[in-house]
Amino acid sequence: MVRARVVVHGLVQGVWFRDSCVGQARRAGVTGWVRNRNDGTVEAVFEGPVEAVAVMVSWCRIGPPRAEVSSIDVTEEPAEGLQGFVRR
Repeated sequence: MVRARVVVHGLVQGVWFRDSCVGQARRAGVTGWVRNRNDGTVEAVFEGPVEAVAVMVSWCRIGPPRAEVSSIDVTEEPAEGLQGFVRR
C-alpha cells in the first residue's frame, strides 16, 4: 500500500477534473480524495497498490478532455488506510 499526494497545475478547475478523477480512481481501485484549491490547482490523494496509484498519477498528467494540465507535483506520503474515494 502506497500513498501519493498530487497537485495539478494549469486549467484544471471548471473542466470536470474532480468528477472525472473520482470515476477514474474508483475504476483503478484506489482510495482517497480530490479537491479544488483556492490557488486554482486541484489536489488529490491516492492510496492503494503501487500500480494503481501510478495509473492515477499518470492520469493526472493529462486529466479529462477539457483540462489543460501544465504540470503536476507528486509527493509520496505514508499510507493512512483511507476508505473509498470522494470529492471534497
